[in-house]
Amino acid sequence: MIRAVNLTKRYGSLAAVDNLNLSVKPGEIFGFLGPNGAGKTTTIKILVGLLKPTSGEAWIAGTNVAKDPVVAKRALGYVPDTPHVHERLTARELLRFVGDLRRIPPEKIEKKIDELMALFELTDRQDELLGSFSHGMRQKVCIACALLGEPRVLFLDEPTVGLDPRSARLVKDILRTIADSGGAVFVSTHVLEIAERMCDRVGIIQNGVLIAEGTVEELRSKAVPGKEGAVFSLEDLFLKLTGGEEYKELIRHLSSDHPSSDRASAGSSAGDVERRG
Repeated sequence: MIRAVNLTKRYGSLAAVDNLNLSVKPGEIFGFLGPNGAGKTTTIKILVGLLKPTSGEAWIAGTNVAKDPVVAKRALGYVPDTPHVHERLTARELLRFVGDLRRIPPEKIEKKIDELMALFELTDRQDELLGSFSHGMRQKVCIACALLGEPRVLFLDEPTVGLDPRSARLVKDILRTIADSGGAVFVSTHVLEIAERMCDRVGIIQNGVLIAEGTVEELRSKAVPGKEGAVFSLEDLFLKLTGGEEYKELIRHLSSDHPSSDRASAGSSAGDVERRG
């Protein structure tokens, strides 16, 4: 459903994506992980046809994106990391516009809009201008736009950022439904717990290079040879594979100053980091 073949994107001497090869089969949710600036968003934009690669090929549902972009884009939906919307349109007007672009019959558009607005609990706000919507509400509208065309392949770049826990759970359930119906989902996220619980396979990219790929169990055996029986979280594996152990040691050192409140301190620190972005 998704295939990258020797995919490369260069900006001068910088290789944002360097000879990347990966594939996602029908029925899979694939998690794409990496530090900031690793090349995740660039890879996604190439795969959905928003960027031209310097070399290599991107395929969606058997179609070469560069050679037949319209056919490829008909098969996919895309939710960017930042929910940009037309602020002078209402939610319903934006969805109608997207439906028209996808050449969906008008009567089907209206029915799908009703379903999606109800699904994301936006029915009461669907006729308000998007400029008045919060970040989380805009994110819901962007996801609804991506789902409107009933895509066989869905790309999401940090899909749960800005969503409340109930909405984030809803999105995860939707992704599982798409995969279970034979589609493919490609998710880029910084929330490693989500990737560990939701994704069938994960790939880790660093400096534009795919450094690891497989199930969490397979990555455990690669990251810690000879300790197949040990339990390592995806966070542990990510830090080990991307050279981030020094940060984990620093957190442990800071927490050791307050042994009686390790859990509270760790939770507070994680919240502070998340709020600072």
